[in-house]
Amino acid sequence: MSTRWQRVLSIATLCAAVTMGFGGAAVTAAPMSGMTDAKAAGLRVTLDTLLQEHAYLAAMATGAALGGRQADFKAAAGALDQNSIALSTTIGSVYGAGAEQAFLPLWRKHIGFIVDYTAGLAAKNKMQQDKAVSDLIGYTKDFGAFLHSANPSLSADAVADLVKEHVLTLKVVIDEQAAGHPMAASQALRAAAAHMQMIGDTLAAAIVAQFPDKFAQLQ
Repeated sequence: MSTRWQRVLSIATLCAAVTMGFGGAAVTAAPMSGMTDAKAAGLRVTLDTLLQEHAYLAAMATGAALGGRQADFKAAAGALDQNSIALSTTIGSVYGAGAEQAFLPLWRKHIGFIVDYTAGLAAKNKMQQDKAVSDLIGYTKDFGAFLHSANPSLSADAVADLVKEHVLTLKVVIDEQAAGHPMAASQALRAAAAHMQMIGDTLAAAIVAQFPDKFAQLQ
């Protein structure tokens, strides 16, 4: 079985794990629309899967941190970083080693801000929470500028808006986890994961349009 399809299956495994952690509420990844070209389809599947996996793993890490389950947090955080590396490798496969090396620390940066927010919630430190949210909103502009520099057809503001929606939907998940609302947390996570597909689809479409010799157009 290819690594790509192993990752597709891993989403189902993550759904089951997070569902158990959130009290049995249903959590599913949104379906992916069809495409005709194998390379373009593979790119979209890879990006969608990795980005949705990011949301599930982040939620597993924050839930474990808020619950004081240190071993679970360490395992989830490690898996989350492996996901970040895989995502950067995918970017590098299109834009080269330089872009891969620049993408990874930039992507990790917003995960650090999410950790800061979670820690602020756990400590009931409103100032720390507010700073983390401000840092996350500021980060979205940096990320938008980075992708625009790699692909001018991607509007920096449009990308920033997509990533802002990501951090805000994930914030809802963390807030519900901290409040002890497993059903609401699982519903929020489903929405957060579905939104990641929007990001993946947007990136895939822009990359295919930028490199028509490598990919057929998305259908």
